[in-house]
Amino acid sequence: MKNITKLAVVCMVLGLAACSKPQGAGGINDPYANGMGGAGAGGVGTGVIGAPGSPEYFRSTVGDTIHFMLDQSTLSPDARTTLANQASWLNQNPNYSAVIEGHADEQGTREYNIALGARRANSVQEYLISQGVQAGRLRTVSYGKERPLAICSTEDCYTKNRRAVTVVKPRAGS
Repeated sequence: MKNITKLAVVCMVLGLAACSKPQGAGGINDPYANGMGGAGAGGVGTGVIGAPGSPEYFRSTVGDTIHFMLDQSTLSPDARTTLANQASWLNQNPNYSAVIEGHADEQGTREYNIALGARRANSVQEYLISQGVQAGRLRTVSYGKERPLAICSTEDCYTKNRRAVTVVKPRAGS
């Protein structure tokens, strides 16, 4: 009986040692190790992070944010350039849809800023549609002044918070 107990302990130790063994080729791969994405192409967490078809690339290289002047929802020439790049990316990556978030600075009432954020998001949506992005892939939401990027009461902070952000995500069923 004593030998059976010792054999059981040895088997448990060997079993635990096997569990802690690093995975080699053919083992389970961590999709986020070394900056690599998971299996498949074009989905969130798929492909190489920063690859041209990834949401990370969209955010960092194409640019997901445009800014507006005080109380304006008119697109500046810089904003149009960024949005043209966004439209190009969305047209090249049809497996993604986008939510356009409209934001405002802390000045003004809550109701006014919700309406202003909605106008800003709609301006972006209309521009993207004019560049060939299917309307069914775009949705808008206004956060008004509820989700500030910068929290302080200076013009620099206000400028950062007057924005529209295009958030891409894989389309349902893709």
